[in-house]
Amino acid sequence: MSNAVKVDSGSQPKCGIIMPIAAMGDCTETHWTEVLNILTEAVEDVGFTADIVSNADEVTVIQKTIVQNLYELPVVVCDVSQKNPNVMFELGMRLAFDMPTIIVKDDQTSFSFDTGVIEHLEYPRDLRFAKINQFKEKLGKKVRATFEKRSSEPDYSTFLRHFGRFEVAKLETTEVTGQEFIMNQLTEIREEISEIALPPTARRPLAFPAGHEIDICCGPMSAQQVEEFEQEMRCDNRLNEVRSAEIGDHFHLYAASEFDSISHRRELEKDYQKRARDIHSQTRRRKRTKAERSLEAIQNHFLEGERPESDFDDSAVNS
Repeated sequence: MSNAVKVDSGSQPKCGIIMPIAAMGDCTETHWTEVLNILTEAVEDVGFTADIVSNADEVTVIQKTIVQNLYELPVVVCDVSQKNPNVMFELGMRLAFDMPTIIVKDDQTSFSFDTGVIEHLEYPRDLRFAKINQFKEKLGKKVRATFEKRSSEPDYSTFLRHFGRFEVAKLETTEVTGQEFIMNQLTEIREEISEIALPPTARRPLAFPAGHEIDICCGPMSAQQVEEFEQEMRCDNRLNEVRSAEIGDHFHLYAASEFDSISHRRELEKDYQKRARDIHSQTRRRKRTKAERSLEAIQNHFLEGERPESDFDDSAVNS
């Protein structure tokens, strides 16, 4: 029924971490960094290596990395504090794969109905030292026990077994030759280079942005198009504090991203920059089509021996 836990006997087993990263509610970005350190220490103290599920050793698509890690990692710790939408979505995927999962939350976050049947380990939101040490000890023991239980009993389930027997989804993997792999990497590099080879007005100023912001150059968009694009970005729950700024003769849009990793923010920025170029391309096509229609109308008038209509009054010239 379940995936087999893959363990490399020559190295430490890996433990993935799912948790918020960006500021949310009354929890700042610094708060989540401290929580990450606490979870990492608890996991490493019992012989595991810990890392955020979105991190990968190689440069790759973020979503692909997340799904692959959710499917393959032998054990995952998920912090559902503040009920971050992305965290809850990734937790749902992990539970659907029926893989060992340990849920933690702070003492200010309520239980969710669907996952209430699973044990939650609690820690104080104010991260008080004494209680945090107790929490780390409990978490470390839980990680080790869950891992050993699943390793010895392949059918062990932390969630789905409570509701019946299910066929767990599987991810298809395809082996490629070294040549195919190199060609795929070259294709990705070519796409990265094409991003750099933008016209001068589309290149963003090197001084922007700072921190965890993404920077989208709007190029020759009109003010109305920039405003509509800004509203579109505000609807993306991965972004907050979206704002526009006029840089020289064009606009830039800035937004804080929940992704802590530079590579993740760069991927998100790349997607939105492509969207900005698409908007501009559509505008140019509409303008070109309108101009072509006007030119065709003028040509038809002359071919038929007629003058095109004009607002110009030449009666004064003939008088």
